[in-house]
Amino acid sequence: MSKQTTYEARLPDSNGYIAYPDNEHEVWQALYDRQKGNLPQYACDAYLKGLDNLAMPKDRIPQLGEIDKVLRETTGWKTAAVPALISFEKFFQLLANQEFPVATFIRSKEEFDYLQEPDIFHEIFGHCPLLTNESFARFSHQYGKLGLAASKEERVFLARLYWFTVEFGLIRCSENQLKIYGGGILSSPGETLYAMSDKPLVKPFDLVDMLRTPYRIDIMQPVYYTIDSIDYLDEVVKMDIMAAVNKARQLGLYPAMFEPKTKAC
Repeated sequence: MSKQTTYEARLPDSNGYIAYPDNEHEVWQALYDRQKGNLPQYACDAYLKGLDNLAMPKDRIPQLGEIDKVLRETTGWKTAAVPALISFEKFFQLLANQEFPVATFIRSKEEFDYLQEPDIFHEIFGHCPLLTNESFARFSHQYGKLGLAASKEERVFLARLYWFTVEFGLIRCSENQLKIYGGGILSSPGETLYAMSDKPLVKPFDLVDMLRTPYRIDIMQPVYYTIDSIDYLDEVVKMDIMAAVNKARQLGLYPAMFEPKTKAC
């Protein structure tokens, strides 16, 4: 949602078709092939079910209309083609309208393992399977409506809720096993293995705690938050999220668990 990008989204033609060159289809296939080996072990059941429902191609970048057909049939959502990065205002507006923004470019091979910007693999492979899940879809819709009505200052705190759930959320199953539901992890071969290692700090969901936790978009996350199941997102929807935002603003942020980003000369 930043306004700086090194990528340029590909535009659809008058029929909504986006023509990708062969080398970009090859990147999709390579990413898909690498993640399909990780998913059965690490992805949550709701995500795996959604992936089966979407039945997206493995050897080419899917057209958005293919994804929309399944989303509309399951939860009433659809995708929306957007430039590489969009404003908070546009982002919240789309979610409030049950449209999921999809940047129509794919990462370069040099950024295969981890990408700072959301590309089409991140959006379609990482997020859209869970948009077939009612609880995840309701949470995303409510989040969009809250963000649309929030002030600029409140949106900064709301961004942390999205970051530590939709983007980098984990599920701690009844057998104490960790599973992934965050699309930022599921679409990153490198972060998938990192998140499942003993390197990061893993904490139980606490709304105010989460809203006070700084993050950086250009590193592996030092801390993740867990929920008990994807259905717990329905409980989050019932919480007074904006009251928690106000409390977090009053208490202030925790010290960052990472070094500040070095500015380029």
